Amino acid sequence: MALHFLVDSSTDAGVGDIVSLTGAEAKHAAVVRRLRVGEAVTVGDGAGVWLAGVAEEVSPARVDVRIAERVERPAPRPRIVLVQALAKGDRDELAVQAACELGVDEIVPWQASRSVSRWEGPKAVKGRERWASIVREAAKQAHRAWVPEVAAPVSTKQLAERVSSQRVLLLDPTAPERLSEIVTDGRDLVIVVGPEGGISEEELHRLTEAGAERVLLGDTVLRTSTAGPAAIAVLSVALGRW
Repeated sequence: MALHFLVDSSTDAGVGDIVSLTGAEAKHAAVVRRLRVGEAVTVGDGAGVWLAGVAEEVSPARVDVRIAERVERPAPRPRIVLVQALAKGDRDELAVQAACELGVDEIVPWQASRSVSRWEGPKAVKGRERWASIVREAAKQAHRAWVPEVAAPVSTKQLAERVSSQRVLLLDPTAPERLSEIVTDGRDLVIVVGPEGGISEEELHRLTEAGAERVLLGDTVLRTSTAGPAAIAVLSVALGRW
């Protein structure tokens, strides 16, 4: 499979044109991935543009790709959104990485009441940037035409406000309905994953009062790092993506 790289902005390049990778992306291609002249590569802008071509010049400072094919891929509809509670260590980051590889379309950091990690002030900006970097690299690894957005962190109140326009599914090990049994209705599907201690009773009540649905993922209780990716896999089958 051809190596895949990202450019920082949308491109109108067509067949026969040259697209250049510079900066960190060029260095990664030349030094880390050991790209060679004549190798087939793909280039995307993270917003649907997909270019296939051949490397014509390779150096740590600049990689030129001659384009042989251009495709514009539509964004998936309905979308799958992961609301991931902040977790200690790197567990939330592991969830974000795997979710991106599995096809999530948006990731929303959630400051849940039981989150050990707290994003406040400058830490919230750095945390979002860190997640966005993880998503970008995971999207390249997975050869995705669309790079998921990492939204600003939300509170439980802000999360409840999303229920009116999207179908919000709370992963709850005590829920009566299985996630695999839901029937999709065309709305975006928002998966909510709690932190290590789970979603509190107060949060469950507030979100279900707003219209969210409690769903059971399976008979076992998964870690916060694996619950979201597992749910994305289930929904990908339901939506016909897999």
